Order: sequence, then C-alpha cells, then structure tokens
Amino acid sequence: MASFTYTASSANAPGKTISGKIEAASREDVIASLSRQKLTPITVKETKSGFSFSLGGSGVKSDELVIFTRQLSAMISAGVPLLRSLNSLAEHAENPNFRKILNTVITDIQGGSGFGDALAKHPRAFSDVYINMVRAGETAGILDDILKRLATQQEKNATIRKKVKSAMSYPMVLVFITIGAFFGLMIFVIPQIGKIITDLGGPDAKLPLLTQIMLGISSFLLSYWFIWIPALIGGVYGTIHYIRTPAGKRNFHKLIIKLPPINGIVKKVAVARFARTYSSLIGAGVSVIEAINVTGRAIGNTVYEDALMKAADGVQNGEPLSTLVEKREDLFPSILAQMLSVGEETGQTDQVLIKVADFYEEEVDVAIDGISSIIEPVMIVMMGSMVGLIAASVMGPIASISQNIQG
Repeated sequence: MASFTYTASSANAPGKTISGKIEAASREDVIASLSRQKLTPITVKETKSGFSFSLGGSGVKSDELVIFTRQLSAMISAGVPLLRSLNSLAEHAENPNFRKILNTVITDIQGGSGFGDALAKHPRAFSDVYINMVRAGETAGILDDILKRLATQQEKNATIRKKVKSAMSYPMVLVFITIGAFFGLMIFVIPQIGKIITDLGGPDAKLPLLTQIMLGISSFLLSYWFIWIPALIGGVYGTIHYIRTPAGKRNFHKLIIKLPPINGIVKKVAVARFARTYSSLIGAGVSVIEAINVTGRAIGNTVYEDALMKAADGVQNGEPLSTLVEKREDLFPSILAQMLSVGEETGQTDQVLIKVADFYEEEVDVAIDGISSIIEPVMIVMMGSMVGLIAASVMGPIASISQNIQG
C-alpha cells in the first residue's frame, strides 16, 4: 500500500482545487477513488518515504480500537447509519492518528468503497481478522453483531498480552539488575580490591585461581572496552535485525516453541488465539479456507502459520480440519482436534471452539503464575551466586595474607 498526494477539481466548486493525501495500491486506484467522489484529478504523485523512526506503529492502541468497535456496534444496533456513526466517533476521537485514519475511511466510503475495503487500506491499525470479519458482516447484513464479536475477541487477546508482559517484566528487571551489578563490580569494585590485595601481599603474592579469573575479567573489561562495547552493541543490533527478517523470525519462533519452560506458555497462547479467532471468523460467515489462512496470520507465530497454511491446502483437497490438526501433535493438543471434530459433526464449530479458547486462556493464567514463581527465585539465586563468587574471590586472598602476616 503506497501513499499518494493529489490535486483535483470538483464539479460542485468550479475554479477551486482540492488537495489531499490518500493510500492506495496504485496510481490508477487513486484516480478511480477520486472519480467516485466526483473529483477530476489534476496531479497524482506517489509520496516517497524516507527514513523515519516511530515507536508507535500506527499510533492506535488496542484499548482504543476495542472502545471504538463497541461504540460503533452500539450505534449501528440502534439504527444510526454507518457514515454518521463514523463521523461522530471521528469527531470525538482523542487520538489524532486514529481520527486521521477514521476521516480517511469516511472519505473512501463516501467515494463508494465498502467499509471492509476502506479499513484494508490501514493494515497497521486494523488486522486481517478485523477486516475479514467486517467484510463478512457487511455481506451478511449483521455488522453490529460482528463488531460485538470483534470487541470481545480483542479484549481477550489484549488481556493475554498484558498478562504475559506483566509476568515477564519482573524477571527482565532482575536480569538487567544482575547484568548491571556484574559490570559495576567488575569495572569499579574488583580493580580497587585487586590493588589492595597486591599492596598487602606484594607483586609476587600467589592468588587463588578464582581471584585470578575475576581480576583477569576485570582487566579485560577495562583494557579492551573499545572492543567489547561495540561488539556487544553490534551483537544485540544484529540479533534484533536478524529476528526481524523472515528466516530469522521463523528460526526464533522454532526456538521458543522448543525452549523450556516458556514453550508451554507459547503453545497455550497460540492455541487459545487460534480457537477464538477461527471461531469468530466461522461464526461471522467467513469461508473455512479463508478463516484458516487469516487465523494463521493472526496467531503471530510463523511455525503455526506454516502449519495452518498446509492445513488450508488439505481442507481444500477434501480433508477435515480436525484430522489435519490431529497430525500436528507437536503444535496442537489432542483436545483441540476432538473438539473440532465434534464441531464439524454438529455444525457448531464456532460455539465449541469458544469453550476451547476459554479453557486455554485459563491455562495460560495458571502457566504464567507458575513460571513467574519459578523465574523469580532462580534469578535471585543467580544474583546471590554472582555476589558470592566475587566475595569468595576477594575474601580468600585477604584471609591468606592475614594468616601470613600473623605467622
């Protein structure tokens, strides 16, 4: 999706020009969109994006999207026309980025685009799941009901994300404190203590092996800071850059699925997200193949995405999804295949999978509490061990020198 700036004239205002910015797949799409708005294009230029740095992505938070979805659902259920509802929500939007997106969506709808197609031009703000469910709701004439489903699903996903982040925040703080304490002791404390030991025992004093190792590490960090600091920064940057590449992301996702103890949480989150997303799409009337493909992209793990893409091919060839899921025991639990089979037999797949999603979301809560209770004492033991090693490396030679002095 490219960004274009345009200048156009309006038949309703002869002699006046209108300028603006629009996102579209091609220049021809921009001209077609302007024509639907009864505007005559004068100039259409693609905006070349230079270097930009943004921490906020689309600038639209998940909580804002949930509130918008619920409010839009309520207004449509009350019989308020879609454009009027969107205009009202755009006027009262506190986030200027979101207001700008909604105004663009309104302009596209006024130009003849469908609601789902207008949302599709803003993939950073609206996910594939959101767009496909809106399109299904438009087609079936149940947009208000679909928006309620979407709001519920987004709230559940946001809850899981918050729980995972909150569970990992304390261990990550301990990790940074441990690393900071290590470098602080090695750079500022150990050299001073080493000097004291040398002054007391003399340059020929024999030091314990542990003390020699600690002094050696400290000396390296101080003498070769111009090597290890750039190497550390480069390593972190290179790792992050590699993980963002398709191959790096795939390998990283394979690693976290196999890495205990977080692999259990990762799989349960993926299964819960699959069950709720697929249920919502099927309940909205989206075709099975499209629902599988969209769900695969929505899980956020390339290993599961690849598995579901292959499953979509199998379903297209006539195999039931439950059978295909059952073959991937490494990714999906047996209960999911059984519940899918029941749903396929009864025609109530969406209702059955909602129960699976609820169950695994509760399992995620339990697993997060369990791993948190394990990680915290482990990190404390690691910090204590590091301090203990440094203390032993210092106290050993001091005790030896004091004995020699007394003797």
